[in-house]
Amino acid sequence: MIHYIKGELVALEEDKAIVDVGGVGYGIFMSVQSMSMLPPVGDEVRIYTYLNVKEDAMQLFGFLTRDDLQVFKLLIGVNGIGPKGGQAILSVLSPDDLRFAVLAGDAKAIAAAPGIGKKTAEKIILELRDKLRIEDALEHTVSSGDVSAGGRHAGSEIQSEAVQALVALGYGSTEALKAVKKVEISENADVEDVLKQALKHMMF
Repeated sequence: MIHYIKGELVALEEDKAIVDVGGVGYGIFMSVQSMSMLPPVGDEVRIYTYLNVKEDAMQLFGFLTRDDLQVFKLLIGVNGIGPKGGQAILSVLSPDDLRFAVLAGDAKAIAAAPGIGKKTAEKIILELRDKLRIEDALEHTVSSGDVSAGGRHAGSEIQSEAVQALVALGYGSTEALKAVKKVEISENADVEDVLKQALKHMMF
Protein backbone atom coordinates (compact mmCIF):
# COMPACT_ATOMS: atom_id res chain seq x y z
CA MET A 1 0.00 0.00 0.00
CA ILE A 2 1.30 3.46 -0.94
CA HIS A 3 0.21 5.83 1.86
CA TYR A 4 1.55 9.01 0.31
CA ILE A 5 3.82 10.37 -2.40
CA LYS A 6 6.32 13.11 -1.53
CA GLY A 7 8.41 14.76 -4.22
CA GLU A 8 8.63 17.56 -6.77
CA LEU A 9 5.46 18.61 -8.58
CA VAL A 10 6.67 18.62 -12.20
CA ALA A 11 3.45 19.00 -14.21
CA LEU A 12 -0.32 19.35 -14.06
CA GLU A 13 -2.55 17.63 -16.60
CA GLU A 14 -6.30 17.87 -17.01
CA ASP A 15 -7.14 15.45 -14.21
CA LYS A 16 -3.82 14.49 -12.68
CA ALA A 17 -0.65 15.77 -11.07
CA ILE A 18 2.78 14.42 -12.03
CA VAL A 19 5.14 14.09 -9.08
CA ASP A 20 8.82 13.19 -9.44
CA VAL A 21 10.15 10.94 -6.69
CA GLY A 22 13.78 9.94 -7.13
CA GLY A 23 13.58 10.17 -10.90
CA VAL A 24 10.28 8.30 -11.20
CA GLY A 25 7.24 10.29 -12.32
CA TYR A 26 3.97 9.29 -10.64
CA GLY A 27 0.70 10.28 -12.32
CA ILE A 28 -1.86 10.92 -9.56
CA PHE A 29 -5.53 11.52 -10.35
CA MET A 30 -6.91 14.39 -8.27
CA SER A 31 -10.18 16.30 -7.90
CA VAL A 32 -10.56 19.78 -9.36
CA GLN A 33 -10.66 21.27 -5.85
CA SER A 34 -7.46 19.53 -4.78
CA MET A 35 -5.58 20.46 -7.95
CA SER A 36 -6.54 24.11 -7.50
CA MET A 37 -4.87 24.04 -4.07
CA LEU A 38 -1.55 22.55 -5.16
CA PRO A 39 1.60 24.71 -4.94
CA PRO A 40 3.34 25.98 -8.10
CA VAL A 41 5.05 23.48 -10.39
CA GLY A 42 8.60 22.94 -9.12
CA ASP A 43 7.64 22.96 -5.43
CA GLU A 44 7.69 19.91 -3.18
CA VAL A 45 4.34 18.28 -2.40
CA ARG A 46 3.01 15.50 -0.19
CA ILE A 47 -0.06 13.80 -1.62
CA TYR A 48 -1.95 11.09 0.28
CA THR A 49 -2.91 8.30 -2.08
CA TYR A 50 -5.35 5.49 -2.76
CA LEU A 51 -4.17 2.74 -5.13
CA ASN A 52 -6.95 1.37 -7.33
CA VAL A 53 -6.03 -1.96 -8.94
CA LYS A 54 -7.97 -3.04 -12.03
CA GLU A 55 -7.47 -5.95 -14.41
CA ASP A 56 -5.83 -3.72 -16.99
CA ALA A 57 -4.45 -0.82 -14.94
CA MET A 58 -3.17 0.46 -11.61
CA GLN A 59 -4.30 4.00 -10.77
CA LEU A 60 -3.25 6.36 -7.99
CA PHE A 61 -5.85 8.79 -6.65
CA GLY A 62 -4.48 11.66 -4.61
CA PHE A 63 -5.61 13.89 -1.75
CA LEU A 64 -4.08 16.81 0.12
CA THR A 65 -5.15 15.67 3.59
CA ARG A 66 -5.84 12.42 5.39
CA ASP A 67 -9.39 13.66 5.98
CA ASP A 68 -9.97 14.01 2.22
CA LEU A 69 -8.70 10.45 1.73
CA GLN A 70 -10.89 9.08 4.52
CA VAL A 71 -14.03 10.67 3.07
CA PHE A 72 -13.11 9.34 -0.39
CA LYS A 73 -12.82 5.80 1.03
CA LEU A 74 -16.27 6.13 2.58
CA LEU A 75 -17.69 7.29 -0.76
CA ILE A 76 -16.27 4.40 -2.77
CA GLY A 77 -17.57 2.03 -0.11
CA VAL A 78 -21.07 2.89 -1.34
CA ASN A 79 -22.25 0.30 -3.85
CA GLY A 80 -22.08 1.75 -7.36
CA ILE A 81 -19.56 4.51 -6.54
CA GLY A 82 -16.12 3.89 -8.05
CA PRO A 83 -12.96 5.97 -7.62
CA LYS A 84 -13.85 8.24 -10.55
CA GLY A 85 -17.30 8.84 -9.12
CA GLY A 86 -15.92 9.55 -5.66
CA GLN A 87 -13.46 12.02 -7.10
CA ALA A 88 -16.19 13.68 -9.17
CA ILE A 89 -18.18 14.30 -5.99
CA LEU A 90 -15.13 15.75 -4.21
CA SER A 91 -14.58 18.04 -7.19
CA VAL A 92 -17.85 19.86 -6.48
CA LEU A 93 -18.08 19.38 -2.70
CA SER A 94 -15.33 19.64 -0.12
CA PRO A 95 -15.34 16.86 2.51
CA ASP A 96 -16.96 19.29 4.96
CA ASP A 97 -19.65 20.29 2.45
CA LEU A 98 -20.32 16.62 1.71
CA ARG A 99 -20.68 15.84 5.42
CA PHE A 100 -23.35 18.45 5.84
CA ALA A 101 -25.11 17.60 2.57
CA VAL A 102 -25.37 13.98 3.76
CA LEU A 103 -26.53 14.90 7.26
CA ALA A 104 -29.03 17.44 5.91
CA GLY A 105 -30.33 15.03 3.27
CA ASP A 106 -29.35 17.43 0.48
CA ALA A 107 -29.37 15.04 -2.50
CA LYS A 108 -29.44 17.96 -4.94
CA ALA A 109 -26.00 19.18 -3.80
CA ILE A 110 -24.47 15.72 -4.23
CA ALA A 111 -26.19 15.14 -7.59
CA ALA A 112 -24.44 18.27 -8.91
CA ALA A 113 -21.36 16.07 -9.44
CA PRO A 114 -20.89 14.83 -13.02
CA GLY A 115 -22.31 11.33 -13.50
CA ILE A 116 -24.12 11.30 -10.15
CA GLY A 117 -27.91 11.11 -10.44
CA LYS A 118 -30.57 11.80 -7.84
CA LYS A 119 -31.05 8.12 -6.94
CA THR A 120 -27.31 7.62 -6.47
CA ALA A 121 -27.12 10.77 -4.33
CA GLU A 122 -29.97 9.50 -2.16
CA LYS A 123 -28.16 6.17 -1.81
CA ILE A 124 -25.00 7.97 -0.64
CA ILE A 125 -27.03 9.85 1.97
CA LEU A 126 -28.66 6.64 3.21
CA GLU A 127 -25.40 4.70 3.51
CA LEU A 128 -23.18 7.46 4.91
CA ARG A 129 -25.55 9.22 7.31
CA ASP A 130 -24.35 7.12 10.25
CA LYS A 131 -20.67 7.35 9.24
CA LEU A 132 -20.26 11.14 8.98
CA ARG A 133 -20.50 13.68 11.82
CA ILE A 134 -21.07 17.42 11.54
CA GLU A 135 -18.64 17.85 14.47
CA ASP A 136 -15.84 16.69 12.17
CA ALA A 137 -16.69 19.48 9.74
CA LEU A 138 -16.71 22.08 12.50
CA GLU A 139 -14.03 21.02 14.98
CA HIS A 140 -10.98 22.24 13.02
CA THR A 141 -12.48 25.72 12.73
CA VAL A 142 -12.50 26.24 16.50
CA SER A 143 -9.65 28.51 17.61
CA SER A 144 -6.95 26.30 19.12
CA GLY A 145 -4.18 28.31 20.77
CA ASP A 146 -4.02 27.14 24.39
CA VAL A 147 -7.57 25.84 24.39
CA SER A 148 -7.89 22.33 25.80
CA ALA A 149 -9.33 19.41 23.86
CA GLY A 150 -12.46 19.76 25.99
CA GLY A 151 -12.74 23.41 25.04
CA ARG A 152 -12.41 22.61 21.33
CA HIS A 153 -15.13 19.96 21.66
CA ALA A 154 -17.43 22.46 23.39
CA GLY A 155 -16.76 24.95 20.59
CA SER A 156 -17.74 22.45 17.91
CA GLU A 157 -20.93 21.63 19.83
CA ILE A 158 -21.81 25.34 19.88
CA GLN A 159 -21.17 25.61 16.14
CA SER A 160 -23.30 22.55 15.46
CA GLU A 161 -26.23 24.06 17.39
CA ALA A 162 -25.79 27.36 15.53
CA VAL A 163 -25.93 25.59 12.16
CA GLN A 164 -29.10 23.77 13.18
CA ALA A 165 -30.64 27.06 14.33
CA LEU A 166 -29.89 28.71 10.96
CA VAL A 167 -31.44 25.79 9.09
CA ALA A 168 -34.52 26.08 11.32
CA LEU A 169 -34.70 29.76 10.32
CA GLY A 170 -34.93 28.71 6.69
CA TYR A 171 -31.35 29.08 5.47
CA GLY A 172 -29.80 26.43 3.24
CA SER A 173 -27.78 23.76 5.05
CA THR A 174 -24.55 24.27 3.12
CA GLU A 175 -24.89 28.06 3.32
CA ALA A 176 -25.42 27.84 7.09
CA LEU A 177 -22.39 25.60 7.58
CA LYS A 178 -20.11 27.91 5.61
CA ALA A 179 -21.28 30.97 7.56
CA VAL A 180 -20.74 29.33 10.96
CA LYS A 181 -17.29 28.10 9.92
CA LYS A 182 -16.25 31.74 9.35
CA VAL A 183 -16.97 32.67 12.98
CA GLU A 184 -14.01 32.63 15.36
CA ILE A 185 -15.04 30.99 18.61
CA SER A 186 -13.83 32.73 21.76
CA GLU A 187 -13.49 30.95 25.10
CA ASN A 188 -16.70 32.45 26.53
CA ALA A 189 -18.81 32.33 23.37
CA ASP A 190 -22.28 30.77 23.41
CA VAL A 191 -24.68 29.70 20.67
CA GLU A 192 -26.35 33.11 20.51
CA ASP A 193 -22.98 34.85 19.96
CA VAL A 194 -22.05 32.49 17.14
CA LEU A 195 -25.50 32.78 15.58
CA LYS A 196 -25.32 36.58 15.51
CA GLN A 197 -21.87 36.58 13.90
CA ALA A 198 -22.90 33.94 11.36
CA LEU A 199 -25.95 35.99 10.37
CA LYS A 200 -23.66 38.97 9.71
CA HIS A 201 -21.53 36.84 7.36
CA MET A 202 -24.68 35.73 5.53
CA MET A 203 -25.76 39.32 4.93
CA PHE A 204 -22.61 40.35 3.08
